[in-house]
Order: sequence, then structure tokens, then C-alpha cells
Amino acid sequence: MVEWNGYLVFILAILIGNYILTLIVENLNIKRLSPALPDEFEGHYDAEKYSKSQNYTRVTTKFGNITGTFDLVLIIVFILIGGFNWLDNVARGFGFGEIVSGLIFAGLLIIGTQIVSIPFSIYSTFVIEEKFGFNRTTAKTFVLDLLKGLLISVILSALVLWLILWFFGEMGAYAWLYVWGAMILFQVLMLYISPVLILPLFNKFTPLEDGELKETIVNYMQKNRFKLKGLFTIDGSKRSSKANAYFTGFGKLKRVALYDTLIEKFEVREILTVLAHEVGHSKLKHIPKRIFSGILQMGLMLFLLSLFIKNEGLHAAFGMENVSIYASLIFFSFIYSPVSMVLGLISTISSRKHEYEADAFAGKTTGDPDSMIGALKKLSVTNLSNLTPHPLKVFLEYDHPPVLARIKAIRKLER
Repeated sequence: MVEWNGYLVFILAILIGNYILTLIVENLNIKRLSPALPDEFEGHYDAEKYSKSQNYTRVTTKFGNITGTFDLVLIIVFILIGGFNWLDNVARGFGFGEIVSGLIFAGLLIIGTQIVSIPFSIYSTFVIEEKFGFNRTTAKTFVLDLLKGLLISVILSALVLWLILWFFGEMGAYAWLYVWGAMILFQVLMLYISPVLILPLFNKFTPLEDGELKETIVNYMQKNRFKLKGLFTIDGSKRSSKANAYFTGFGKLKRVALYDTLIEKFEVREILTVLAHEVGHSKLKHIPKRIFSGILQMGLMLFLLSLFIKNEGLHAAFGMENVSIYASLIFFSFIYSPVSMVLGLISTISSRKHEYEADAFAGKTTGDPDSMIGALKKLSVTNLSNLTPHPLKVFLEYDHPPVLARIKAIRKLER
């Protein structure tokens, strides 16, 4: 049975408090919706489609609240009935040592979480996204994505967990420093491996065909001395009608990935400004800054984790019969969440600042802020984005500024 100590009370308070905060924010966000179309989007939205975009926000918010309620009830019940202890006994029942038992324990949690989430993913994809005209995912693609994602998650999680368990089991008080170093190397390695081995498992990358778009992009990259490994289109349309573009890779392996839906719906100059925005992130050193910030946050987390390894009171709060390093990792994540939230707020504030700077870079280097504004408007309309989110939701969750704020900032470049 669980022990009602300070740890358990704190964890339950955090879980419930975060849930209540989310409900408040989402309710404020919904109340802020207005049928009046912002002047900036006159001629881009008709009344029917703008109403549809607001309904999309309402429906996805309601679904998110239902999912959040289910998750909260499930995790609280699982904790209070001693579910983690039962799972630990199952893992130990195979008769292996501490590390392998930990891998089994974590593997069962990952698989169980995936199974529980499947009905919600199915409903989101084949009901909500279908209703609003986004879904293009077939049942086959959905199942293959699920299996491939689960396989990759289990393999990578097993590798990372094995390193953590070994270091904390063998290296004593300074184990967190060894883990920190290993995790830095692992993250750097993934920056190079992911674009080449992992992303192609989910999307087909095809070299961009010769033509006006490729020529325009290449000329811009050469003018701004930005080296690329390749220009690719990806078959994003096989899952969704939403448009997007991104950079993958790191250093000399940087690649441009354009969704086929973006190429289909956007003008050449608009696509160029979207890519110029991403070039801005690289030129302004936003990417290494984010990586460095993430490394520092990871170091802080690992140091704090080292203080709670094999903490008996924490294990008692979850009704554990055995104290272990691997269970400590899971339980620590609950009490670390307030720290994570504060650090997340700092990150989102910094990210929004970087987005403004990248927009300015794109507008200046292309000499075409109007196309940048046009691209932002098309992205918003195509993806049925909420044009008027509540400031509290923006503050807590948005890593990009709201589109109207971005457009206002870009307009200043024209003066």
C-alpha cells in the first residue's frame, strides 16, 4: 500500500494543480474566441471558414480536456492502488539483475502508455482531423507509424536507460556528471543520425526538382553563404493536408525539407521567406543557444535526480516493496515537474524572442516582408490556426508568437 507522506501529498497536489491550471487556461482561451474576423485577415478568410477555424479550436480543446481528465484519473488511480509496485514485481519476476529488470519495467510502462493512448490517437486522427478536412492518413499508415514509433522509442529508451542505470549503479556520488556527459554525446549523435536513419522511416525524402523554386532557394542560400547538404520534398500529404517546412541535420549535414502540401499551396516567394526564417535561426545562432540551454537544463535535472536516487520516502509514497535506481527515475519525474515548468516558461519566452528575430532576418535578407506576411497568413488559414489566443495561454505554452503579433512586427520592417 502507498504511504501517505509528504512526497505523495506533493505529487498529487502537483498533478491536480497542473490539471486545474490547464482547464482555466483553456477556458479563457475559448472565451476569447470572437466571430469578428481581425482586419489583417480580411480577404483571406470568408465567414464560413473563419467560423470553421474557431470550431476547430473548440473541438480540439474539448478533446484535450477529456484526454487530460482521463490521464489524470488513470495516473492517480494507478499510484494509489500500488500499480508501480505491481509492475516492478512483474519485471523482477523474470529473474534478471537490476539493469535488465529496470529495462523491462520501463519497457512495460512505455508499451502500456502507448496502448492506452491508441483510442485517443484514432479518434483525433480519423474523427476530428477527418471532420475538418486535414486527415489523409490511411489505417495502414497509422498502424505502421505506431509500430515504428514504438520500436524506435523502446530501442532508444533502452539504450539511454541502460547508460543511466549503469553509471548511477557504478560511479557513486558523481554519477550524474558521467550521465550528463554521456547524454550530451548521445544528443549530438542523434542530430546527425536522425535525418539519415530515423526520419526517412516515416517520410519519403525526394530531391527537389529543378525549376524556379529550386533556383530561387539555391540563389538565396549562396547569397547568404548558407551551405546545405540537400533540398528535399517530403510526402507530408499522406498524413495531413497541413503545410510545413523545416531544417534537419546539423553542421554540414543541414537539409531543407519542404512538405509537398507547402509547394502545392504557396507561391515561390512565400516558400523562400519560410526558408529564410529558418536560415535566420541558424545565422543568428539560435540553434546552438537552444542546444546549450537544453544541456544546462539537463545537467540541473540530473544533479537534482542524484539527490533522490533510492530515496525510501519517495518509494514508500508509491507503495514500493523494493527500492531501485530505475524506479527512482520515474518517481523523480513527478516531483521535478514544477522545476520543469519554470524552465519551460523561460525557454518559451526565449523562443518567442528568437522567432521575432528570425522573421526580421527573413524580411531583410529577402527584401520581401510582404511575402513573409502572406506566407504566415496562408499557414494560419491552411492549418485553421487560432488567430486570437488568450495572453495567458501564449505566455505558458506558445514557443511562437501569435500570428497577428508576428505580422505587426514584420510591418515595422517596411517603414
